[in-house]
Amino acid sequence: MTRSHNEVAVVTGGSAGLGLALATVLLEAGWHVVTDARDADRLHAALPDSSRVTSLAGDVRDRDHQDAIAAAVARHGRLDLLVHNASELGPMLPLVEVTESLFSQVLETNLLAPLALTQRLLPYLIASRGTLVGISSDAAVEHYPTWGTYAASKAALDHLILTLGAENGIRAYAVDPGDMRTAMHQAAFPGEDISDRPLPESVVPHLLALLSCDEPSGRYRAADLAPVGATR
Repeated sequence: MTRSHNEVAVVTGGSAGLGLALATVLLEAGWHVVTDARDADRLHAALPDSSRVTSLAGDVRDRDHQDAIAAAVARHGRLDLLVHNASELGPMLPLVEVTESLFSQVLETNLLAPLALTQRLLPYLIASRGTLVGISSDAAVEHYPTWGTYAASKAALDHLILTLGAENGIRAYAVDPGDMRTAMHQAAFPGEDISDRPLPESVVPHLLALLSCDEPSGRYRAADLAPVGATR
């Protein structure tokens, strides 16, 4: 990627999994990264102690925490990339058994929080002609028993991200990273061996491909994107 080394990214859910893998690569490429997670100790242990990292412990649903993220971006004065990665799996139950309160909790994390945070950060993103990314799932377009709560939230997030892009003239991508060897994926398959799933680090070069080319806004599968440095 050709960069000026002033770029700023916000990556939610940066203490583990894809969020940590992406934040790490962006830092190595010279970006400034603002990231967050609920577990303060895990968050601060995950990323290097660097002036280019702002690690904010908190719940992405919390308005005061969103204010803190917005304040960090304001100190930089720009935003080139906003990645909504923080996510909640929710109940692995048939939809007929899912209570309204459980459904609402998942929507608050996976849909309403990304909307509220984007609204706060949108002026910076527009000014920098930045990119908006929502981390999606194949469950957003497929129909897997017991995945309905999570799937509905991700399908709605896809529409949210792409509509925000269309309304504001910025690049916007809903990206399905595919199955990964993460704590969330393990929680979806308790007791099963998921060691055959790829590590999140293997997905990042495919995700970066969207930041390095002129693909139109839309929904993409990471597996369909040639990784950075590969021949298309």
